[in-house]
Amino acid sequence: MIDMIRIFASDWLVKMELHYRTLEMYLRQWLGQPVTVEALQQLGAESTGAAALKAFGYGQPLLIDYSSNGERHRVVLHRVKRNGFGHERADDRAANVWLSFHTFNRMARHVAALDIVGVTAGAQWTSLGPLQELLLVTAYAPGQPYADDLLRIRNDGVCTATDVRRARALATYLAGIHAVHHADPLLWRRRLRDLVGNGEGIMGLTDSYPADFPLATPRDLQEIEIAANHWRWRLKPLTHRLSQVHGDFHPFNILFAENEDLHLLDRSRGEWGEPADDVSCLAINYLFFSLQRYGELAGPFLELYTIFWEQYLAQHSDSELLSVIQPWFAWRILVLASPQWYPNLELGVRRKLFNFARRILREERFEWQQINTYLAD
Repeated sequence: MIDMIRIFASDWLVKMELHYRTLEMYLRQWLGQPVTVEALQQLGAESTGAAALKAFGYGQPLLIDYSSNGERHRVVLHRVKRNGFGHERADDRAANVWLSFHTFNRMARHVAALDIVGVTAGAQWTSLGPLQELLLVTAYAPGQPYADDLLRIRNDGVCTATDVRRARALATYLAGIHAVHHADPLLWRRRLRDLVGNGEGIMGLTDSYPADFPLATPRDLQEIEIAANHWRWRLKPLTHRLSQVHGDFHPFNILFAENEDLHLLDRSRGEWGEPADDVSCLAINYLFFSLQRYGELAGPFLELYTIFWEQYLAQHSDSELLSVIQPWFAWRILVLASPQWYPNLELGVRRKLFNFARRILREERFEWQQINTYLAD
């Protein structure tokens, strides 16, 4: 019995001393028989021959010699190292292990994948190889989506005192979480790369548009991608901006039970990112719902939008925000203007959203109080 065990381990495992006993307990559980670990050896550590040519690799393979029932065996334990090539987050590394385990054995003459190892909080190992899918269980939170409030305001043309307090509460909440910063250039660059190139980011959305969509031809969408990538290069040096974020702060992920009793759903794309992501995600929805009634930001939506911005800027000092928010707005507009995401939207609303996206990507600074000037043809 030979070959490979793929392991996902979180960052804290790197600091944990690897004990023979831990390996033996896992192998005994996995094989269902007594096991003795005889030797451990790191593979690829030699610096001669071809190995000397390659200075970087994704894995840290460990050769394990063990005996069982009087026979000697060898397996290789692999850990995916954290790096800037799509393995910045723990979920990236877990996905790499999952993909390896489910593809290695489908190719002729490829080394066999034998198991996935799960590491518990108590540093115990357990076999996950039989799993075919992962499911998430969460708690239940009462309340109605904030989108229901915005839909009511769109239909009635009136906002209440509760609506005003909720807009302030949302701004205060974002100001609070964005005050927590994190120094990690790898995650900053990853967040920017995901904004442009991820399947849930700008390129994934442009790919979802039909080729014959009248308001955004393939050339139009390509120009948005190119402009967004210019912004990515412009923002790359600003690693100090990496902050705690929600990552998908739109009205369908925000629940209000009573008054300002707030609960959030579906935090996305990691815990660290650009504050403009959250701010643009909510702010654009005041415009989105207002366009459907007024053709611009007006009435109660202008009031709530203004309250949100004033409250946020008063509580979170950020002199750069209005000079970095542009590509995040463009991303969210690609969602809101999408015939796949919002099939029943009027053509005029879509046109103004696209006007906004194109114009904002050309602006050095977003003038939030003049948002209607970005809507004209």
